[in-house]
Amino acid sequence: MKLRTKYILFVVIIHMVALTLTWFIFKDKVWFIASEVFVIISIVIAIQLYRQLIQPLKTLMQGVEAIKDRDFNVKFLSTGKHEIDQLIDVYNQMMDELRTERTRQEQQHFFLEKLIFTSPTGIVILDYDDNVQQINPKALQILGIEASLVLNYPVDRQEHPLLQQIKLLTSGETVLVKADGINTYKLQKSHFVDRGFSRHFIMIEDLTAEIVAAEKNVYGKVIRMMAHEVNNTVGPVNSIMQSALKTDKLWEGHQFNVLKDALQVAMDRNENLNFFMRNFADLVKLPPPNKQPIDVHHLLNSVVMLMGVKARENNIEFKLMLADGPLKIMADEQQMEQVLINIVKNAIEAIDKSGTITLITTAYKNCVTISDTGPGINAEQTANLFSPFFSTKKDGQGIGLTLVREILVNHGFEFSLKTITPKKTDFTILFT
Repeated sequence: MKLRTKYILFVVIIHMVALTLTWFIFKDKVWFIASEVFVIISIVIAIQLYRQLIQPLKTLMQGVEAIKDRDFNVKFLSTGKHEIDQLIDVYNQMMDELRTERTRQEQQHFFLEKLIFTSPTGIVILDYDDNVQQINPKALQILGIEASLVLNYPVDRQEHPLLQQIKLLTSGETVLVKADGINTYKLQKSHFVDRGFSRHFIMIEDLTAEIVAAEKNVYGKVIRMMAHEVNNTVGPVNSIMQSALKTDKLWEGHQFNVLKDALQVAMDRNENLNFFMRNFADLVKLPPPNKQPIDVHHLLNSVVMLMGVKARENNIEFKLMLADGPLKIMADEQQMEQVLINIVKNAIEAIDKSGTITLITTAYKNCVTISDTGPGINAEQTANLFSPFFSTKKDGQGIGLTLVREILVNHGFEFSLKTITPKKTDFTILFT
């Protein structure tokens, strides 16, 4: 039963009892009328008190409803009654503080949303069940997927290696991931408390440019030092041996032919060593690309003709699947030719004997794909393919793909090297 009902019921009962008692007690009409007037006055006073007591409750209930509706703009005016005005003052102060706090929280939330959206670091926020609740544009760019494919789904639902790696991380853990052998990412998993429960978020930072620059700085110093020492040694040694070979008196008699041949072999090896070091030096001294309009189709045909003899020796067939018309790009023709030669050469060496190399261009994507039927690349090789001095070949120098990477990065072209299916490995260059 409500307090208001109890009060009315109490006042009605007590006044009915009073009327009944005055009927029996006061037989004289004058006293009876006087008592009835007193009862009426009491009823009027009770009604006034009721209004004064109920009004604060009504005001309080209106305030409670406003708070329920999160409407912190509802305030009450003073009534001139001390008790009610005290209640109104407390309520108005509370509403001012709530409104200020809500404004501050909304501003902080807006700032946080803006910060996440514009952050140069990829950010993935998970809900309580490790489903993706929010993902910023940078993370979508790094992952190369649409937001609709990951939002509200488990973080490891996609087959992307970065997303699968995220599931394996524990809170506070940081790892470096080089999933495709080209780009390096730092994954850091952390958590925050939301309404008393822990939620995780992941930051994905692209470190490729920094690591490539650091690698280039280190191997550049090493190569320059090696080239300096080799040149300083090979030049004088070859000069001495050439002088010796040209001195006929030293080689009179057949007993010196073996020594003479040995010196020639040593000179040839020195020349090979010099050529070996020049290859490394070319990687360090690579000039900025001189970009001019070139036709990719013309370049591919030239490379196929150049590498045709080596391919035929290994019973390897070239297939050209070129888009209609020319495919024009802005690039350094000599450097791009070097890139394509290296890619085709690696494909021939990967196939070894009997296979096919297919060169495909797609006009609307503005890209070229060189596909070979070699044995493919395993996960360990993929992670190190474009690392300096790493080679899957027994006598490889490990600079071919490093040079390819350097040239393509300098041009601003995106690229990938991956085994799609057994006997199908694709090197794709996107001319953006």
